[in-house]
Order: sequence, then structure tokens, then C-alpha cells
Amino acid sequence: MGLFDEVLDLKKELKQAMETSSFSDALDTLNKLEKIPATEDLLKKTEIGLFVGKLRSNHSAEVAKAAKEVVKKWKTDVVSKGKQEKTSRPSSPIQKKSVEERPKIVTKTAASTPTSQRSASPKTPKDDKERTVATDRVTLKSTGNKARDKCAEMIYAALATNSDADSEIISTTATNIEKNVFGEFEAVDSKYKAKMRSLYLNLKDRNNPSLRANVLNGEITVERLCTMSTADMASEERKAQDRAIHEENLFKTRGAGPTAAETDAFKCGKCGGRKCTYFQMQTRSADEPMTTFVTCTICENKWKFC
Repeated sequence: MGLFDEVLDLKKELKQAMETSSFSDALDTLNKLEKIPATEDLLKKTEIGLFVGKLRSNHSAEVAKAAKEVVKKWKTDVVSKGKQEKTSRPSSPIQKKSVEERPKIVTKTAASTPTSQRSASPKTPKDDKERTVATDRVTLKSTGNKARDKCAEMIYAALATNSDADSEIISTTATNIEKNVFGEFEAVDSKYKAKMRSLYLNLKDRNNPSLRANVLNGEITVERLCTMSTADMASEERKAQDRAIHEENLFKTRGAGPTAAETDAFKCGKCGGRKCTYFQMQTRSADEPMTTFVTCTICENKWKFC
């Protein structure tokens, strides 16, 4: 079995494990993938980079951590492979000059350099190269309007953030997104610009790689993306934080609902006490049961149930 087929089989195993929430199997498969010597060509053809990249924001902390390690290792492999290819290229005639013909280079030591001229060590360059239409040498199809063309280029840069997706896929998606938004407003006005700015910021968010991946692999269509709110586009981590804040606000603000009643019917999972207050509120549709909010008066632990 070739390396290409092996990666495709592991991709299939990983997909099945995630669909069935078999996180232990998913971790085993990720460990196998980490041992694969990755190349840029292999990642592009199998699209395994996109698939594993999405798992970096998975709600399972162990799966997310393992996925990050795999992606990090693959990036190192690709960079190392590129350096090897560069080193193995035949030397140019200039590089073949003898040592005697080369100009002498005078190296200054720290002792010979004035203190005022010494500088800190150069910063290590970022592993993630910023991809744009210029760096990828891509020319998007012109709309005949400079503002629209610039917006499409911005969306391209956002979609390409930390992505190893093919430039053709990114350019086609970016062009379709701009075309869809323009079709909604039919003018490059304030509403058009606000929508494009929102899409750009959310797609470029480095903490939300799953949004970019889902758009590029078609799980989120361009039409659906252009109708999503900022909350809809947020990462799973951000959504969880928003839900926690919302629930906390429900505890603090009860509106015109009944005041909290004291009861010993509930046991606190934190301190084991039974001195609690509770109130009920309709937080979902009318045909759904009311949500009960409970607060322990001993340790102030809060929880809810339906």
C-alpha cells in the first residue's frame, strides 16, 4: 500500500471515529497520522490537512490537542522538505568559486562592537506564512469595480489564514462570496462594506479554523455563510462562553418572573448542602418544559435543569 492510500484509509478511520464520537479511536488514528512524513503534495491531494485542521477546535480537549500536534508536526515536515530540496539543487557558477576567489568577510565580535551598537537577537520568524493573492501569485477575476475586487482579495487572505488549501479553491470561494454579498445589496454601499468586513474578520479569526475549513470544503455553502450572523460564525469555544454568560445573566436577571423560593428538595453537587433557592423561567419555545434555576445558599453554587 502506498503512502497516499494509507493516508486516505486513516482519513476514513478518523472520520468514522468522529461521527460515532469514539474519541479513543480518533486519538489512535491521529497518533498514526502524526508519524506520516507529510509533504505539501500529499496534504493537498488527500485534503487530510483540512480535515485534521478542523479538529483543532473540537469540543474534546484531547482530540483538539492531538490535532494541533499533528498539524504542527506536518508543518515542520513541509518546511524541512522545502529546505532539503533547496539545498540539493545544483550550485550556481558563482557558488563554485574557490575559497581564494571569494571576498573575505570580517566578523565583528561582541567585544569589538560598541555597547550602543549591540542589538537583541533577531526574532524567530512565524511558522505560519501570511497568504494573500500576491504571495500565492493569484489573480482573481475582476468585477470592473476596484472596491469589489479589493474586498474579494481580503476574503481570499482571510480564507487562506493558516490553511494549506489549494489556491484555486480559495480564489473560487472568495470570488463567489463577494459576488453573493454584492447580489444582496446591488451596490457598494455602507451595508455591503459592513457585511464584507464582518465576513473578513470572522473568517480570519485564528481561533476559529473550523469556520474557514467548513467553508472551503463545502460543509458551509457560500449562500449559507452570507446569511450567518456573527454569533452563528463564532467558534464552538466562543459559543460555549456566550451560553455560559447568558445562563449567568438568567440567574441574575429574572425580569417579571416569580421571586426565588427556598427549598431543601435539591442537593448541591459542590458542598452537599440542601439549603437552596430556586426559580423557573421559560427559556425555550412554549411547548418545551420550563427551566429550573437553583442556587445553593451555603456555597453559592448555581445549576439548572429542565
